[in-house]
Amino acid sequence: MKMSGADIVLECLKRIGIDTVFGYPGGVVLPLYDRFPAHPEIRHILVRHEQGGGHAADGYARASGRLGCALATSGPGATNLVTAVQNAMMDSVPTLFITGNVARNLIGKDGFQEADATGIMEPCVKHNYLVMRTENLAYTFAEAAYLATTGRPGPVHIDIPKDVFTDEAEFEWPGEISVRGYDIPGAAPQDDIDAAAKLIDEAERPLIIAGHGVILGDAHEELLAFAEHSGVPVLNTLLGLGSIPRTHVLSYGMMGMHGSYEANMAASNADVVIGIGNRMDDRAIGRFNDFNHHAKLIHVDIDPGEHGKNLPTAVPILGDVKQVLPQLTSAVRARSHMDWIRWIDEERDAHARSMAIPSGPELTTQHVIKRISDLNDDETVIVTGVGQHQMWAAQHLRVTRPHQLITSGGLGTMGFEVPAAMGAQVATPDRTVWSICGDGGFQMTLQEIATMVDEQLPVKLAVINNGFLGMVRQWQELFYEDNYVSVAMSQPDFVKLADAYGIKAIRVTEKDEVDAAIEEANAHNGPVLLDFQVEAESNVWPMVPAGAALSETVEAPEPETASEVTS
Repeated sequence: MKMSGADIVLECLKRIGIDTVFGYPGGVVLPLYDRFPAHPEIRHILVRHEQGGGHAADGYARASGRLGCALATSGPGATNLVTAVQNAMMDSVPTLFITGNVARNLIGKDGFQEADATGIMEPCVKHNYLVMRTENLAYTFAEAAYLATTGRPGPVHIDIPKDVFTDEAEFEWPGEISVRGYDIPGAAPQDDIDAAAKLIDEAERPLIIAGHGVILGDAHEELLAFAEHSGVPVLNTLLGLGSIPRTHVLSYGMMGMHGSYEANMAASNADVVIGIGNRMDDRAIGRFNDFNHHAKLIHVDIDPGEHGKNLPTAVPILGDVKQVLPQLTSAVRARSHMDWIRWIDEERDAHARSMAIPSGPELTTQHVIKRISDLNDDETVIVTGVGQHQMWAAQHLRVTRPHQLITSGGLGTMGFEVPAAMGAQVATPDRTVWSICGDGGFQMTLQEIATMVDEQLPVKLAVINNGFLGMVRQWQELFYEDNYVSVAMSQPDFVKLADAYGIKAIRVTEKDEVDAAIEEANAHNGPVLLDFQVEAESNVWPMVPAGAALSETVEAPEPETASEVTS
């Protein structure tokens, strides 16, 4: 039966399992918006900025594991999506971005609100489409969803001219998708498994680095089984947090620029490193040329482009981590590396102060984050922005399951925290969602509070208000001789701002007010803004300076008083 292109698009969204679209209308997509009422199975959420819509789709995907979707008009609508698209690309998030374009006869004529969206998006996506024929829409959407969600997932972009929405064509949903040259790795070759098992069995100080790929591959149970069978301790990248419960005896938390001292020392002294679903990026590994020359590297990844990209790899293993981990578990012998684990534990005990929460009377970000974690259960979703509060969240949150901590990793996008939390709340309506916001990043996308009000989304917004761009200020203090340039920020009255949006607000200025404020926010059935006016010039420790090796991790200076010792 013949349908308009707009109806075909909406029917396609249903077929690929999308129930929510975060969008912002404009001229060339009006034919599509005109047909939304005829497809009530798809919820359209009107965001206040296209970037917010893109981050919301990203947060939706991370919280649920399903495909997220954002929609924008041509020209500035499409260009406003770019930051969100690149953010999803860097973190391998399965997302579908749809943009409208000018009518086909105007393409290339510099018409009103024309932009070469496919050209702009090309380096930011896993795949890119400009659909010039209405009869091609159905196959395009089926293929796009397939590419976005299989193999190494990522964002896919579809650009549709206005008259492709209005033309009619037969709706024919493809029964099978086949993309030439696109092979999805499954189980690994047995020779590679045997080579890796030999190294692991011979190792005295083996170590696992578990990354985002474990969560994306739904392989957290397989990771735990492998770690427990082999007796190998586990470190996480920032986005790998949640792939193993932080409370597990083999879990040693985050490594990297602001990872724990013991994690960085373990990575620097291991004799075999097993990377699982991670990119071996600079923030986790430090200076590539000086990363543990004594270690032999085994790297499990579904993307062959990651093997040997940053570090020489002794045994690259190409495969689906959910299938490869059971292969490794069966191939290695059961062991207990007690001497090695005892050494790591001793390093942790000897350097406990390096990540301690200040115990003085000042209201600190570390204390706020720890109490948010303590006063919420493990079903709670925590979304952060980027900066000091993000690193303290990674250090002090009790992350016990996949999809619990949502944050911008590779791109480091300030402003991610508010719209991504909104998307996470839509995806998981029965969970409590907290957004830990930097006061700088919060002001980039705070307009999405209006969307939360419209959609009755009870997100709790913890604004860490220190009056600075905290991480930039820290670098200026440590590496630019306290030359603070353009980092002090005058803030609006956040409580009055919340009142203007019609949501509940709580100002917290004292340490003994924190618990009551968190509990009051949790008890409220709508969105809440908490203005935590924290100590202004704290620094995140430990720290690996930019361009340094993990073995050069710097701890906090010795305290001038004896009050800094609780964890």
